[in-house]
Amino acid sequence: MTSINIRKCSMEDLPILQEVSIETFSDTFKDQNSPENMKAYLEKAYNTKKLDMELSNTSSQFFFIYLKEELAGYLKVNTDDAQSEEMDDESLEIERIYVRSKFQKQGLGKFLMNKAIEIAAELNKKVIWLGVWEKNQNAIAFYSKNGFVKTGAHSFYMGDEEQVDYILAKTLE
Repeated sequence: MTSINIRKCSMEDLPILQEVSIETFSDTFKDQNSPENMKAYLEKAYNTKKLDMELSNTSSQFFFIYLKEELAGYLKVNTDDAQSEEMDDESLEIERIYVRSKFQKQGLGKFLMNKAIEIAAELNKKVIWLGVWEKNQNAIAFYSKNGFVKTGAHSFYMGDEEQVDYILAKTLE
């Protein structure tokens, strides 16, 4: 059996969190966006100060996933006022779920999603939701396959370019 472990991140993980965040976001979106907009977004979203604030926020949690002791990806979930959209108290947001390129297609995204669902259940949340770029067909298919449905949309800025993220949600049993 393959060895998969998930562990919660701490402040000591900030440098590697920054590294894996930039790597996975770049690998996912660099081919569909201009270098200027990618650079602007990465500097804004993943600078040390911003990640430090996010790691310090008690309404956000980060988790690393390891395959055979090698860092394969990460998850960020938000509750309460840390959510990127105004939602009720019964909602949990998956803000980031990324798997490094060489570890994709091995079921690790499903492990991370299950971790988010587990956290939502522990916190008695009724809905789990996320935003996904309308052009990210692989992610949309993955979430749809796992019971998420489109409930809306919001703007997402990649540098100076306005893009559309679909809001997908799943009601928990």
